[in-house]
Amino acid sequence: MTYTTRPLDASTWAAFAELAERNNGVFGGCWCLGFHPEGKVRGKVRRELKEERVRTGGAHAALVVDGDGVAQGWCQYGDPDELPRIKHRREYGKAAPPRPDWRITCFFVDRKHRRGGVARAALEGALAQIAAAGGGLVEAISEVTAGRDAPGRFLFSATVELFEEFGFERVRRVGTHAWIVSRVV
Repeated sequence: MTYTTRPLDASTWAAFAELAERNNGVFGGCWCLGFHPEGKVRGKVRRELKEERVRTGGAHAALVVDGDGVAQGWCQYGDPDELPRIKHRREYGKAAPPRPDWRITCFFVDRKHRRGGVARAALEGALAQIAAAGGGLVEAISEVTAGRDAPGRFLFSATVELFEEFGFERVRRVGTHAWIVSRVV
C-alpha cells in the first residue's frame, strides 16, 4: 500500500481524531499527549487539550494517510519545550547529551496496518517536516529489537533499527533495551 504524510494541523485534525477514536484514544486514551507538559492529566479532557495544541501550533506530527485519505498512523515530534516528558528521564539526566532542536517521542499505527510501512512513512514524513522547519539536531529514545521478541505495545517509540535506517546513531543506552539516538537534519 502507498502512504503519504501530511502535517498534523487544524486542516488534518479531523483525520487524526478519527484515527485516535477508532483506536480507543490511542494507548487507552493517551491522545498522544503523554510527552507534552500536561501529559499527566487524565480523562476525556485529554482530547480537548490535544486539539487545542494542534489548532494553536503547539503539537507537531507527520500524519500518515492511505490511498483513500484515511489516517493510519503518525510520528509525533517537537522541540524539547513542547515535549519535555521523556522516557528513562533519570538515566537520561545522568549524562544528558547536547540539547536537541527537535525530539521524536511517539509513533502510532492502526492495528490493521501494522508491519506495512506506516511507521517508516511516518518517520520519513516527520524528518521532512523538521527539515522544512529549519532542521537541526533530532533526538529520540527508542528500543533495540534485534535478537529479541519485543511486544508491539512497548514500541510506541519505534525501533532503534528503524532510526538507524534513516541515519540516526546510537548515543547512549538509557535502559535495558532503550537507547538515545540522534542525527542532524
